[in-house]
Amino acid sequence: TMLTAISMSAIATNGVVPAGGSYYMISRSLGPEFGGAVGLCFYLGTTFAGAMYILGTIEILLTYISPSAAIFKAEDVGEETKAMLNNMRVYGTCIIILMAIVVFVGVKYVNKLALVFLACVILSIIAIYAGVIKTAFDPPDFPICLLGNRTLSKRNFDVCAKFMESNNETKTTTLWRLFCDSSLPNATCDDYFNLNNVTEIQGIPGITSGVLIDNLWSTYSEKGSIVEKKGQPSVSGSEEAKMSGLPYVFTDIMTYFTMLVGIYFPSVTGIMAGSNRSGDLKDAQKSIPTGTILAISTTSFIYLSCIVLFGACIEGVILRDKFGEAVNGNLVVGTLAWPSPWVIVIGSFFSTCGAGLQSLTGAPRLLQAIARDGIVPFIQVFGHGKANGEPTWALLLTAGICEIGILIASLDSVAPILSMFFLMCYMFVNLACAVQTLLRTPNWRPRFKYYHWTLSFLGMSLCLALMFICSWYYALIAMLIAGCIYKYIEYRGAEKEWGDGIRGLSLNAARYALLRVEDGPPHTKNWRPQLLVLLNLDSEQLVKHPRLLSFTSQLKAGKGLTIVGSVLQGIYLDKCAETQKAEENVKALMGVEKTKGFCQVVVSPNFRDGISYLIQSAGLGGMKHNTVLMAWPQSWKQTENRFSWKNFVDTVRETTAAQQALLVAKNIDLFPTNQERFTEGNIDVWWIVHDGGMLMLLPFLLRQHKARTTENVWRKCKMRIFTVAQMDDNSIQMKKDLQMFLYHLRLNAEVEVVEMFENDISAFTYEKTLMMEQRSQMLKQMQLLWGFFLSLVTFLSQIQSITDESRGSIRRKSYSSPQSIGQDVQALLINDYREEEAQLIHDRNTASHSAPAVKASVAAAVPEKVQMTWTKEKFVAEKHKNKDSNVSGFKDIFNMKPEWGNLNQSNVRRMHTAVKLNGVVLNKSQHAQLVLLNMPGPPKNRKGDENYMEFLEVLTDGLDRVLLVRGSGREVITIYS
Repeated sequence: TMLTAISMSAIATNGVVPAGGSYYMISRSLGPEFGGAVGLCFYLGTTFAGAMYILGTIEILLTYISPSAAIFKAEDVGEETKAMLNNMRVYGTCIIILMAIVVFVGVKYVNKLALVFLACVILSIIAIYAGVIKTAFDPPDFPICLLGNRTLSKRNFDVCAKFMESNNETKTTTLWRLFCDSSLPNATCDDYFNLNNVTEIQGIPGITSGVLIDNLWSTYSEKGSIVEKKGQPSVSGSEEAKMSGLPYVFTDIMTYFTMLVGIYFPSVTGIMAGSNRSGDLKDAQKSIPTGTILAISTTSFIYLSCIVLFGACIEGVILRDKFGEAVNGNLVVGTLAWPSPWVIVIGSFFSTCGAGLQSLTGAPRLLQAIARDGIVPFIQVFGHGKANGEPTWALLLTAGICEIGILIASLDSVAPILSMFFLMCYMFVNLACAVQTLLRTPNWRPRFKYYHWTLSFLGMSLCLALMFICSWYYALIAMLIAGCIYKYIEYRGAEKEWGDGIRGLSLNAARYALLRVEDGPPHTKNWRPQLLVLLNLDSEQLVKHPRLLSFTSQLKAGKGLTIVGSVLQGIYLDKCAETQKAEENVKALMGVEKTKGFCQVVVSPNFRDGISYLIQSAGLGGMKHNTVLMAWPQSWKQTENRFSWKNFVDTVRETTAAQQALLVAKNIDLFPTNQERFTEGNIDVWWIVHDGGMLMLLPFLLRQHKARTTENVWRKCKMRIFTVAQMDDNSIQMKKDLQMFLYHLRLNAEVEVVEMFENDISAFTYEKTLMMEQRSQMLKQMQLLWGFFLSLVTFLSQIQSITDESRGSIRRKSYSSPQSIGQDVQALLINDYREEEAQLIHDRNTASHSAPAVKASVAAAVPEKVQMTWTKEKFVAEKHKNKDSNVSGFKDIFNMKPEWGNLNQSNVRRMHTAVKLNGVVLNKSQHAQLVLLNMPGPPKNRKGDENYMEFLEVLTDGLDRVLLVRGSGREVITIYS
């Protein structure tokens, strides 16, 4: 208790301690979960302590003050205990009602009564010390009767002898008739009674008698055993007869050290009385340390000295006689007191009564402090009270719980429960001080300087040890109750940020772990996908594809890092409010989808750079992402989203440059939510390129995901692996090798080798290639044809105006030669061509948002070569033809179509592969729940980016749910344990 008081003094002097006392200290130091759990347990302990004190008051009343007031009487010899417990229940209920009324009236009346109770206790203690001193020269006459070494109960006889003289005649005593079948001297008696003598010794021989040496050693016994005196002569009988009806003093419980500690410990639990009423103290920072330490020092001296003095003055058989049967119910300690036994009786009565009143005063305030913090929803109603702050509802609940302890009525049954709750509270007070000291936070500046973390740690260890020493099963029950409250607060309680030490420990542990992880890359055994999830937001900062987060949580069986990132376009100073709103929306959705991770929203002048920032800088130290998850841009073909495919391809390139894996979910809105369940189906893996085994790992992680409420989304789906064999491959051997590889990886999957031979390029392939190339050129052609129309009209009007002008010049004698007319027309055509070329260059450069580049390219435009039959050179030549052939040339341009022979053969081959592979995948996996495919890399030449998108579109055409996987080469799955 002293170690706990030192820790409590350090915490109490580190700031203002309002109402709540120990709960406030623990919760602000270890967090609301620990504070609420331990605070409620301590509240229960304090309430049951009040019940124990009230039971002690009743026991003193009915045993020593007024035994005739007992309502229930013992009819038989063995029913005294049962009758006493029933009397405790009745009188205890009446007393608790009276005490509750006093507390309800006001705490000031409790404080006034406390002075009266304190005076009675002080007088009792003085009387005990005076009586001990008196025994040194005048010990009291307090005889006890022994048969052999066995203690006899004087409740049924008055003479401690077998025979007595009456009128010069020897007669048997009442004691003889208790052990024999008749009062005659030749009666048949108990064997032990016949072999042993009856002796009478003094129960209080005095402090100078030397009885202390006999009482120094332990004398533990089983329940129902006879209380015996050590060193007294005794002869055992031949057969031990039934002793239940004999007048021996029996032990009512089994005694051992830990049980006695559990019974004794509640007597030193009052150290929290002052802290429980911290809200009523004028200066809690000064009163709590001073009052608590002085109280513990004083009471510890009194307790220890009284134990030693009692052992030096009183016989051991009397100390072990719980109900005073050996002295006919007389109060031994009262007999020891001077000048009268009534001093100790009255003092004990008021002492226990005052302790019960203090418990009923402090416990409701503790509960009210917990309720007002709002960390436990179902007790918030008990935070209300009277206008002056008195906890009325909490008092009613406390009285009700105290009544339960009174109905139990057995002090020995209540005491171990109290010990567990108090010890748990003390343990966490010491832990709180140790944590704060070790963290060395700038805010930890207690005025009380006489503390050290080793003392707090020692106190915590002793409390934990005492819990299990006293009663291991009660300790486990108390921990279970506290654990349930902790998990409830964590699950349903309000989140509080009190700067507690547990968060500080978490930060220190995270820092230490990050520094350790920074030493090198993780081993392949420890590799797991650390995801950077790229989300798109709409104009309201809401997530466009929420199911991407659902899929993320389903992938998190690997327990890796998850960073959910998004980009807002603009300037950060202008987007602060929108950024905060976006983070709140994303975090809310993460909570709904049970996605555990971090949210990071960045603001960038353009979307492309923002994604680059996230890929480069997301994460911290060794806890950086190694995999990027994003959705396929479904609207990349639409003209209003003409830049989405460029951002996508650039993202693919950057993840490759950063040596990170890439997961692209196509048709993400068709992916299942966490509430959906697939009862059947397949997860098909098309393992075309060996990328380190990531394709194998992802289905395993999906099938390992466990939802909180229902079964796994993908658990009932079977895993199938397809690999492609060409003409020269041995399909049978490939299947065996792949099956062996999966066996070593401990993965269960069906294996199938698909043979795909080189066929002639079909007309469909050419048609797809034409569509791909036409899409990239159609806009340019339409703009060029529209320019041709404008040029043609302008040309005809200029010819007409030149003709009219020539004729007018002849009439006005201003002659111009035909050569000059041809030069003017050629210059006009060149200017028209330059205008058209500038328009083309502007369209091409608009995608990069580079207006200055457009202006620079107009002056030095170079015609772009396109692999089509109709080219810009041909268009220039058409403009230089005779005006008579202009109409026919215009018709030829309208009739021009791209020809297969002029297509880019590299594009044709790629399209052929995509079309062929798509047909094979559709044939095998069209009805699969999920298809995983190797994602080919983008072309080195950026001019083919749009074609790359077409290849991927054709490759995944007709599939509902597709996950394109591009490994980094680092995620190698080890086959060793």
